[in-house]
Amino acid sequence: MLRRLFGDWRPTVLDVLLSLAVGTAGLVESFGRQGSQPGQIGDPVPMAAGAVVAGTMLLLRRRFPVTLLLALIAVGLAVRAVSGGGYYAAWHFYSTLILVHTVASSTEPRSRRGFAGLACVLAAYAFVQTFQHNDVAELMIGAVFVGVAYGSGILLRRQMDQTLRLAERATRLEVEREARARRAVAEERARIARELHDIVSHNVSVMTLHTGGVRMRLGDEHARERDMLLGVEQAGREAVEELRLMLGVLRGTGAPGSGALQPGLDQLDELVTHVREAGLDVRLRIAGEPRPLPPGLGLSAYRVIQEALTNVLKHAHATGADVVITYGRTGLDVEITDDGTGGGPDGPGSDGHGFDGHGSDGHGSDGHGLIGMRERAAMHGGELSAGSVPGGGYGVVARFPLEAPVGVR
Repeated sequence: MLRRLFGDWRPTVLDVLLSLAVGTAGLVESFGRQGSQPGQIGDPVPMAAGAVVAGTMLLLRRRFPVTLLLALIAVGLAVRAVSGGGYYAAWHFYSTLILVHTVASSTEPRSRRGFAGLACVLAAYAFVQTFQHNDVAELMIGAVFVGVAYGSGILLRRQMDQTLRLAERATRLEVEREARARRAVAEERARIARELHDIVSHNVSVMTLHTGGVRMRLGDEHARERDMLLGVEQAGREAVEELRLMLGVLRGTGAPGSGALQPGLDQLDELVTHVREAGLDVRLRIAGEPRPLPPGLGLSAYRVIQEALTNVLKHAHATGADVVITYGRTGLDVEITDDGTGGGPDGPGSDGHGFDGHGSDGHGSDGHGLIGMRERAAMHGGELSAGSVPGGGYGVVARFPLEAPVGVR
């Protein structure tokens, strides 16, 4: 029964402090002003009991504010009837103001509960005035205190509502941002898969053609080998067809086809030339001994450089950029740095280089260029880091692991 009535409600520290303050002040007032003179308390026990009851009720003020305000009026009437005096206790006035504030802060003023709460507030004010035979000024002073308590409660409720709305909006925006990020990752992975399809299809086609060529050059004395190669050739053609069907699923309805070979680091000079023609002084340097790379890895390294240079050109306000490709014994490092100052359209809090909002190669990364670059690096077991560099500018570093060349230990 009590659990159904109170639910998970618990009094706060403020509730306890207010309860102790009213109860203690009421006891001090009741016994401290005991006397038979006008303005003194003849029988302090009813006053003290009323103060204890009022203080206890304040523990429940946030759970039953309107009910407790009416109950406080009843306590005042009971104390007045028992004591038989016209003395109005300060603890009752303090408790009234606290509950008036709580009523206003816990109910919407324009709702039915709000109108009922306002009626109880007016009743409490009227009851307070019956204890005193005051002039108009005293009546106005009491009205000001009650009005301020009620108005501050309304302002508190509006502030709480606004805070809740802002919190809900922030939560909703965070959920939407995470959903966009997940969608961008999925789209980028599909795009990477489409590009790798072209590479795999080309290689399988070349293998199939070479197998067919070898089969045709074998004589009749190698009939068994010819049959085996024919099986390999047929399997290759079936694999190419399966890859073509898979690409149709990845591209989706209306997606453009490619069919062209994907670029690699051997086409990097052409990319640098295009960027230079656009107005950015790009300095390309290759360290270490270049060697053939797996097509997928070469494509990913190329796309990272392309993405980074495009964002530098669009958003970094840079005059120059350095591209350093380092062939190590067990890894390939790609580093792109610029001398820009940022201040792109991404606004405060972004990196100023557009990595939160721009694609690079006409495919459209839907606002997540940095996500795409990281996906490409992670696909090959590598890693990518991006951030400001000492002395100004911005840098992107991608590291791709490589197998050690044959003969190197």
